[in-house]
Amino acid sequence: MKDVLRIVSVIASIAVFGVVQADEWKYVMEEGLTDPQGLFATKFKEEIEKNSDHTIKIYPVGSLGESADAMEQTQAGLLQFIDQSPGFTGAMIPEAEAFLVPYVQPTDPQEVRTYFKEGKAVNEMFHEIYREQGLELLAVFPEGEQVVTTKKPFRTPEELEGMKIRTMTSPLLLETYKAFGASPIAMSWGELIGALKTNMVDGQENPAIWIEAYGLDDLAPVLTFTGHAQYTTAVMANSDFYDGLSEEDKQLVQNAASAAHDYILDLVVEMDATGLAKIKETNPNAVINKLTDEEKAVFIERAKAVEEVYIEKAGERGKAILEQMKADLAAARS
Repeated sequence: MKDVLRIVSVIASIAVFGVVQADEWKYVMEEGLTDPQGLFATKFKEEIEKNSDHTIKIYPVGSLGESADAMEQTQAGLLQFIDQSPGFTGAMIPEAEAFLVPYVQPTDPQEVRTYFKEGKAVNEMFHEIYREQGLELLAVFPEGEQVVTTKKPFRTPEELEGMKIRTMTSPLLLETYKAFGASPIAMSWGELIGALKTNMVDGQENPAIWIEAYGLDDLAPVLTFTGHAQYTTAVMANSDFYDGLSEEDKQLVQNAASAAHDYILDLVVEMDATGLAKIKETNPNAVINKLTDEEKAVFIERAKAVEEVYIEKAGERGKAILEQMKADLAAARS
């Protein structure tokens, strides 16, 4: 009887962790199907299904609970793939918050492509770190340059002083806006629009595509391009599931992730430009400011304090990543 129970237990474990090749693989994300994460997932699904008998079932934002719920299910092997940004995974993977440190990523479209396709930090240094959490890192990609929308203009930290800026629930983002002179408030996405309408917050940051899509430019019509960051996200697989795949299927997954990565890097640039163009066209009250190099230099100097907080949290490994990201940034610019 004990032997029978042991066999049943082993079979159940195999089923949970996906070691047996499944006909259908589950993919969860933080956004909708027409958003950047959804477009990446759709392309990934298309590549998998075009080149194999496997199918992908995509679960958009909210389908399986909050971000933490989705990550727990992925780590448990109930889901095979997940797309989640470092703003949410930072508590679990502090090194990943390097993507939230200001001024270590490019904003020029061609530099962005080079940085994310060829950069050593993005493509080599994070895999082992994600593995420690039971995750196989497949791709890291930007969703657009972060633009700060406020109700009043600013070009200096002094002018930001007292402004309540909403951030994602990341301690490092709070430190960023403190360093920039603002009074940051961490809150979920679902609370943001109500908070802007009731003056609970005076502004927020997001790529232009999100600002336009959700009418954030109507609620905080001054858009300031500070050049400080990309909104970045990461696609991962459950590592037990991935390790249990045949070599052929591992290559299938890698090829699909690479094809979707190429696809989204080009598409996000277009989406960002389209979002900004729509704002200019439809919102006569919108004010679009881009900091000069001299103005930006003041914020870059203040960002050094954020780097110190990150290194204190992420340790020597985080420090090495940050140094490599700066080297990759310089290489992309050259």
